[in-house]
Amino acid sequence: MSQDNWNRWGPDDERGALNHIGLDQVRHAAGLVRSGQVLSLAQPLSPRTPVPEHRAGVQHFMGRDGGDYAAGARRPGGFQFAEDTVVLPLHIGTHIDALCHAWYDDALYNGFPGDGTRSNTGASRCGIDKMGPIAGRGVLLDVAALRGAPLADGESIGASDLEQAAARAGVRVGKGDIVLIRTGWAERAGAKSFNAEPGLNVEAGLWLAERDIAVLGADNYAVEVLPFPTGFVFPVHQRLIRDFGIPLLEGLVLGGLASTGRHEFMFAASPLPVVGGTGSPISPMAVL
Repeated sequence: MSQDNWNRWGPDDERGALNHIGLDQVRHAAGLVRSGQVLSLAQPLSPRTPVPEHRAGVQHFMGRDGGDYAAGARRPGGFQFAEDTVVLPLHIGTHIDALCHAWYDDALYNGFPGDGTRSNTGASRCGIDKMGPIAGRGVLLDVAALRGAPLADGESIGASDLEQAAARAGVRVGKGDIVLIRTGWAERAGAKSFNAEPGLNVEAGLWLAERDIAVLGADNYAVEVLPFPTGFVFPVHQRLIRDFGIPLLEGLVLGGLASTGRHEFMFAASPLPVVGGTGSPISPMAVL
C-alpha cells in the first residue's frame, strides 16, 4: 500500500488531514449558519452505553452526594456540593480515533514507529492530544435516505453511493470537509451487533480521501462495513488513518440532523486532550 499523505505537511506532522482546514475553511463554515440552531450529534454516556465485548463500559462513581449529608456530613455556612468520577474507555459512544489508533507494517501515519505506543506512556506520536479542536464545514451524505431505508448489516457503501448522495443533497465534497455518513444503523430498533453493520468499503474511503477531506464520520461503530471482505481486517481504518492521516469519527447520532434537510453546516467538536491517547469521547455539534 502507498503512503499517500506522508510528508505532505512535513516529516514531523502529527495532525494529518486536519491540516486541510485553514482559516478560509473555518470562515466559510461560519457563513453557513442561518438559523443559529445547534444540534448535538453525540450519544449520551452512561453505564448503559453499548460497547463491544472486548471493551469495558462506563463506570460512574459519586465521591460526594446527598447521602453524605443525610449521614451527617458537615455543611459549613450551609454549603453543600456533589462531585463524581467517571472511568471509561476512550473509544466508547460517540468518539474520534487518533492517528495512532491503527497502523500496519510497524509504521503509523507519516512513518512514525508503531512501537512508540506503550502501555505505560501511551502514544509518543500522533496521540489524541496532537489533534486539537475541530471546526469547519460539515457535509451530511445520507445514504439511508438515498436507499429509502436504513441499510442492512453487511451492506457496503461504495464510491458511486457517495456520489449519488452528494448529488441528491446538492453538495460537492471538497478540501477540509468533515464528511458524515448516515447509514441508519444507529436508528434501527433492537439490539445491534458490533460484528455486523453497514458501512463504507475501501473504494468509498479512497474517493473521500482523494477529495482532501479532513475527517470522516458515520453513525455506526466502525465507519466501514462489517464483516470485512475476505482476507482483510479494518481496511478502511488502515488506508485512511495510517496512509492519509484522516481521523475517523464513530458512533454519531445523525437522525435529527437528517430530519432538518440540511446537508452542509458548521461543524464543531474538540476531543479530550489525553496525552498519548488513542482516541477520545467527543460531543460534536452541527450549527445550522
